[in-house]
Amino acid sequence: MKIRVSKVFDFEMAHALWGYDGKCSNVHGHSYRLTVTVEGEVRQETGHPKDGMVVDFSDLKAVVKSQVVDVYDHALVINEQTPQELVQMLQKHYAKVYLTPWQPTCENLLLEYVRRLQKHLPTGLKLCYAKLQETATSYAEWLP
Repeated sequence: MKIRVSKVFDFEMAHALWGYDGKCSNVHGHSYRLTVTVEGEVRQETGHPKDGMVVDFSDLKAVVKSQVVDVYDHALVINEQTPQELVQMLQKHYAKVYLTPWQPTCENLLLEYVRRLQKHLPTGLKLCYAKLQETATSYAEWLP
């Protein structure tokens, strides 16, 4: 029988949507909330320290932290179409400026996080849900 377990992560990040026709064309930040749900078999090994678990929450935390939170927390994510002189100025003064070949929308950021997590989950775990909340009332969800 499969069980799903979830963990929630919070981090701060800025972005701008180059060429967008609204307020999000300006550099601005959000307090993001990422929910990650994995599915797997419950360990049935009496005496094993992780008996009764699908995954130790600290193990799941380590993956999400290394692949998403530590990378993107307090970073600026911008589209590679942003003029090079602006990009160079930002990179000269700030350490965590990331260029993407796609618009750094909530949806695309979530897809990138899913790709990163799927590559690094422990054996036997399947990513089955992810949600990236950008504001108190706006979010994107991913289902396989």
